[in-house]
Amino acid sequence: MSSTSAPPHCDDWERSTWRTSTRRKLLRWFERNARELPWRSDPKPYHVWVSEIMLQQTQVATVLPYYKRWLKSFPSITALAEADEAELMRHWEGLGYYRRVRSMHAAAKKIVTEHDGEFPLRYEEVLALPGIGRYTAGAILSISTDAKLPILEGNTQRVFSRLIGLREHPMEKRANALLWDFATRMLPRSGSGTFNQAAMELGALVCQPKPQCDQCPLVSQCNAAELGLQTEIPGKIKKVRYEDRHEFAFVIRRKKASQAEYLVRPLPDGERWAGLWDFPRPTHLPTKTVEEAAEWLGTQLGVDVGIGPRIQTLKHAVTKYRIRLDVHDATLAKPCPRPPGPWSWANLETLKSLPLSTTGRKIADSIESETQPMLPAMHAD
Repeated sequence: MSSTSAPPHCDDWERSTWRTSTRRKLLRWFERNARELPWRSDPKPYHVWVSEIMLQQTQVATVLPYYKRWLKSFPSITALAEADEAELMRHWEGLGYYRRVRSMHAAAKKIVTEHDGEFPLRYEEVLALPGIGRYTAGAILSISTDAKLPILEGNTQRVFSRLIGLREHPMEKRANALLWDFATRMLPRSGSGTFNQAAMELGALVCQPKPQCDQCPLVSQCNAAELGLQTEIPGKIKKVRYEDRHEFAFVIRRKKASQAEYLVRPLPDGERWAGLWDFPRPTHLPTKTVEEAAEWLGTQLGVDVGIGPRIQTLKHAVTKYRIRLDVHDATLAKPCPRPPGPWSWANLETLKSLPLSTTGRKIADSIESETQPMLPAMHAD
């Protein structure tokens, strides 16, 4: 390495005086700038757990109404364990990454069985719960009980990488081990939960992917700022290369008494959005044309499906796919009062209570808006 090349990371943080100064500046900033969040004002282990799982891959502003509604419906771990999975999925609808809620349900049942419904406070026991890893366990225990445990997630990875000028991507093995070591040694003798929250808050509000260095309390400590590498650190990961995919869904309705009912099904294990409900739509196999999709549905139901006009097109991204979903009206060649399992008929009121996929909810909302009676026109006197 030439004398003009920057080192892979600085070693200032090895000095206790640097760590003490950095810690004090961060905590002073946090005291003045911390957002008021419900899990901070009442940091019981259960509350912090719910918030941490919801916040994975999700913004705080999005999580807040979900969090409040969740605790109202499931105020304790026992209530969560006893809840029906479909009810949990309905409460989670729109947050995405639905495996998270299933893991929470499984963990709650384990807590009731093995810990009498009380969230365990030993690190090893928390790690043994479904859906909880090193970061989440550290966050729950440090925030709720002030356990001296480090955390490392998206925001703190970014903050810590910039502070020490780490060029490698934080998830590379050597870099990740270094960041965990840094996170551990930065913890104060007491108040680890406050420090962890302060580091996360700085990453969320100031040390963002596009950093606001003029507002950062640690800019004078920051190796990346000194080297002018704020936008290059942390190292970039490869962008997801999305594949275009064309899919088809159907709205099939029947008249039942004074209201219409619509054909839906719960998506089976192994398919996208497993556990949620959806309108007829093949999700586990590619279909190049609407005719192929209708043939698939006909095989499912044992009756021919007539394709009607396209009523809307929805565009969305799922994992590595960019999906164009064409939604068609459709009819069945003969009545099907008792469709084979898992298919069933549901009216609009039932659809509101079912946990639907994201696009399924959009289709249901569109149907509901079309069925609303027209208001009489208002005329000026």
